[in-house]
Amino acid sequence: MNASAVKLESSWKTVLAGEFTKSYFEALSDFVHGEYLQSKKGVDDAKAIFPSPKDVFRAFELCPFDQVKVVILGQDPYHGAGQANGLCFAVHKGVVVPPSLKNIYKELVADLGHEAAPEPGACGDLSRWAQQGVLLLNATLTVRANTPGSHQGKGWEEFTDAAVAALSRGREGLVFMLWGNYAKKKGAVIDRSKHLVLEAAHPSPFSAHDGFFGCKHFSKANAYLRSKGLSEIDWH
Repeated sequence: MNASAVKLESSWKTVLAGEFTKSYFEALSDFVHGEYLQSKKGVDDAKAIFPSPKDVFRAFELCPFDQVKVVILGQDPYHGAGQANGLCFAVHKGVVVPPSLKNIYKELVADLGHEAAPEPGACGDLSRWAQQGVLLLNATLTVRANTPGSHQGKGWEEFTDAAVAALSRGREGLVFMLWGNYAKKKGAVIDRSKHLVLEAAHPSPFSAHDGFFGCKHFSKANAYLRSKGLSEIDWH
């Protein structure tokens, strides 16, 4: 695929330009394009693809390469109707906050105090974080409805690995939050002499009590940013 055909934020397009001509990206593009075409045929919700095409690269769009301060790595977009919005762990406004995000909010309150508590009827969009420099990046950027992992192994992982590697190589003083074994493995390329890497259990209800609760990643991230002379993230 020609780089000009990829709708990606300009700084990221420059950084990742080398990926667009690789064979895996050609195959990935053909696969994803075919999946979206199938989803438009008829009214079979089982063939729907999430997120909507305009939101596939939303994490990059809201958080340009040079503005990244914190990276949070997820795995798959949500596969339920109306949930996925291009940011890991996040959902569209008006959508019920998922269990993992509820646990993230709980840890925020325990870590930073009640001033970090989400408002009643909390919004799970998280674009407010992204706009401050938090890259909320899933390893796989698309998924088939009600079929978790359906777009894994198609090339997205290689593309997002390249993004993580580019940040590790081309930036200094970033905070990487790696929650769960999958994220920890994906973060193996990070240069820990240049960046702060924070690891914990996944915030899922199945594992949050095994080390996510009490990890204090949000206060640790802000303390590190302060030490680098950077503004903190308002996690509210």
